[in-house]
Amino acid sequence: MVSNPLLQVKGAGIQFGGLKAVSGFDMEIYPEELIGLIGPNGAGKTTSFNLLTGVYVPTEGDIVFDGKRLNGKKPFQVTRLGISRTFQNIRLFNELSVLDNVKVAYHSLAKHSILSSVLRLPSHFSGEREMEEKAIEFLKIFQLDRFKDEKAKNLPYGQQRRLEIARALAAGPKLLLLDEPAAGMNPQETHELMELVAFIRKQFQLTILLIEHDMNLVMGICERIYVLDHGQLIANGTPEEIRNHPKVIEAYLGEEVTS
Repeated sequence: MVSNPLLQVKGAGIQFGGLKAVSGFDMEIYPEELIGLIGPNGAGKTTSFNLLTGVYVPTEGDIVFDGKRLNGKKPFQVTRLGISRTFQNIRLFNELSVLDNVKVAYHSLAKHSILSSVLRLPSHFSGEREMEEKAIEFLKIFQLDRFKDEKAKNLPYGQQRRLEIARALAAGPKLLLLDEPAAGMNPQETHELMELVAFIRKQFQLTILLIEHDMNLVMGICERIYVLDHGQLIANGTPEEIRNHPKVIEAYLGEEVTS
């Protein structure tokens, strides 16, 4: 029996003035799939992520997640519904510790109230302890626990990428959106990232949507791939189908996809 899509995008798009950045975008993602979203620079990939996460409000089409329409919802509401993301340019709280960067993700889900925090009630302290224990567990998964007291800005670049993913995962998402997680990484770091993404998907029974320029990474771990070019969906299918698709080869000038 085939399950219903976790995410269903129907004809979604956004227009800035007279420019259509994304138009007529369709996508279906089923629970626990690992899906790639690729395309040349300026194809509309990050804009699509911004539509899915409430940063932009679509000017056309519908976005439905876990049976709920996302159109018009704010980013914090989308997060509470179960979608977390990372960013193309790393966004950490640089002056906070590694541990506090992960704990931030729990505060939106905290069980103790603002009043208990102000009055320093026992529920506040027990809630803080629980968040810290959970945060440390996530840091262990990402092999960052030994850096827990370091400021985020002092981590090497590859570790900052890991920390951003750990923070997104700590929010307890059903769908994790990764925006070019391998950007700036060397081949060894990229290989380790592939293994990490595969591990957290299995460990947390996650659904993952991945934007990435590294075709070896995309073709190596994604089950299906969507391809955007100039804001339009030009192909979707298995890695093998995408690798041999004429429009995809043309969009990439026959280089990256066929390598």
